[in-house]
Amino acid sequence: MRVRDEAGLMAARDPEGELETALLRHDRRYTSREVARLAGVPVYRARRFWRALGFANVDDDAVEFTDADVGALSALLRLVDEGFEEGQALQLARSLGRSAARLAEAQAELVMELMERVGVPPGGRAHHLAARLPELLPELEGLLVYTWRRQLAVSTGRLEQVEPGTTAARWAVGFADLVGFTRLSRRLGERELGLLVERFEGRSADVVTAGRGRVIKTLGDSVMFVADSAHEAAEIALGLVEAHDRDPAMPPLRVGAAFGPVLARLGDVFGNTVNLASRLTALVDPGGVLVDAGMGAGLTGRREFVLRAMGPLAVRGFDEVPAFTVIRAAGR
Repeated sequence: MRVRDEAGLMAARDPEGELETALLRHDRRYTSREVARLAGVPVYRARRFWRALGFANVDDDAVEFTDADVGALSALLRLVDEGFEEGQALQLARSLGRSAARLAEAQAELVMELMERVGVPPGGRAHHLAARLPELLPELEGLLVYTWRRQLAVSTGRLEQVEPGTTAARWAVGFADLVGFTRLSRRLGERELGLLVERFEGRSADVVTAGRGRVIKTLGDSVMFVADSAHEAAEIALGLVEAHDRDPAMPPLRVGAAFGPVLARLGDVFGNTVNLASRLTALVDPGGVLVDAGMGAGLTGRREFVLRAMGPLAVRGFDEVPAFTVIRAAGR
């Protein structure tokens, strides 16, 4: 049975290939072996990079690849020639594949919603979109490159925060969790649930970024964020609770946060600080913010916050942990 990649599935739904041609901009003309030969590598190595980008293997004799595929493989190989280890180049490909897949899925959903709203019938959507792509693609590509460059400038600016001789930075990590979400999701229809999750994720991202933090990931009913300082993380945590509390349709929120060394890797973060923040979230009451001693030390002396010591708490996977609830000072 032939395994097709996403573009192949798209072609199957677009019998004339109009949409595929408009998106790929090149005709399919090569097999896996031909792409590898043109790039000057064994086919197994070419497939390794192809899978890292998030695409499934295809049959040896399947003519699935374009000149753009040859160019992309050659670009990855040039990175290896210029000093990247092959494993690093594969990690780069995986991060690009994951990010691009999520971005493409979101954009495709939005385009489908737009076509439904303007009344484009299902049988004519591929033709309608293909006709609009010449004006849409340059705008989307320009926004993509602009956003990537901006984000790259911010991310590389954090390199100085890593302590000499280590791979870890000292950041605050927070988890915000909707209380009772599983129970609520059983009562809501699919559309209502989707709108609630969209509202939660969008509002949370706004609060985190406005507070100079970074959203690391969202998991439907929770959001994980990092901030450079304890007071920024506390402001974000309280802002999240307050923002969602103003929405009567939204379940209450609770936030746990910890400050300490964090290993940042390929857009994610790891380490005991992350684990502790996650565990604290499960211990805090709805509408509350619970932080560890590292956060508490960073907030001591800050007049805009009031800390209340909770005493050592039994935290799964840790010894007893000193913890503090955080609220805003009166009048703040």
